Amino acid sequence: MAALAVCLWTGLAHAQATTFTLDEETGWIAGEPPEPGTDAALMADSRRFIAEGRPSLARSRLRRWIREHRNTDNPYLPTAYLLLGDADSAMGNEYRALFSYEALIGKFPESPEYVIAIQRELEIATRYARGMRRKGFIPLRIFDSGPTAQELLVLVQQRLPGSEAAERAAIELADFYYRTRQMKLAAEMYEILRINFPDSRFRKRALQRQVLANLTQFKGPKYDATPLKEAALLIEEFRDRYPIEADEVGLNESLLARIDESAAAQMLDTARYYLRTGDPISARFTLRRLVRNHPRSGAATRAREILTEQGWSTRPAQGGEGAD
Repeated sequence: MAALAVCLWTGLAHAQATTFTLDEETGWIAGEPPEPGTDAALMADSRRFIAEGRPSLARSRLRRWIREHRNTDNPYLPTAYLLLGDADSAMGNEYRALFSYEALIGKFPESPEYVIAIQRELEIATRYARGMRRKGFIPLRIFDSGPTAQELLVLVQQRLPGSEAAERAAIELADFYYRTRQMKLAAEMYEILRINFPDSRFRKRALQRQVLANLTQFKGPKYDATPLKEAALLIEEFRDRYPIEADEVGLNESLLARIDESAAAQMLDTARYYLRTGDPISARFTLRRLVRNHPRSGAATRAREILTEQGWSTRPAQGGEGAD
């Protein structure tokens, strides 16, 4: 029988909690309320206090109880840590709540509360990654929460690999890097997401942003053109998978042509550097490869002119010299 335990609270501050179990066939079945004065009753009361908007009362009772039972094998310790974190979050101090969630995760990985605590941390990390600042030693949100968000989003993926939570953590971390202009990290994280979750509902967004992150990394013809090559391959993949969307977002032949021109310009600049530094063999190799790989570019036209001026064959290299 699949069942879900829930509590129905009365509106009175000191009323007992009655436990109900949801049965798929018969509906809600009333259970016995926890015995007053027991650990189960304290946990039930703490849940009620949080639900009623009195988390500080729950927090004080839970802290006292945890101090008394911290070094025991009491089965309610995972629940107590989870509720203490929930109480802190309800009081607007989610950063402090992380300490309780981490205690639970570190000490009770086999408990049912383990996954719940990680999900709580994911929600906090998501808010931090999207710009919410955290409180510190003063009750004002003035502290940068970016490092905490990054750490938590990585931990979620490590602790629950392959899960929906890990998938969400991956896209949130990639988007965080993208928003904060850390494009190399963004491109890498989108790639990790696509590898770990090939059927992800975020795949299209990840692929598009991975293209843009790679393009942004290219700083000009004097710099490494590897990001351009990566972007071109990703554009082809995007066009194959999402042909209509590719035209709508500009991942089309026009962009590929601009990438081709930029990559060719980078090779031409490299060839000129070799000529200036007295390395004609490398210059000839690079010019011929430019003509072969980017024959329709403006840089290829100039490369042919330089080859002619130097008395070198303008024939694109085939194998051997000039071959990739």
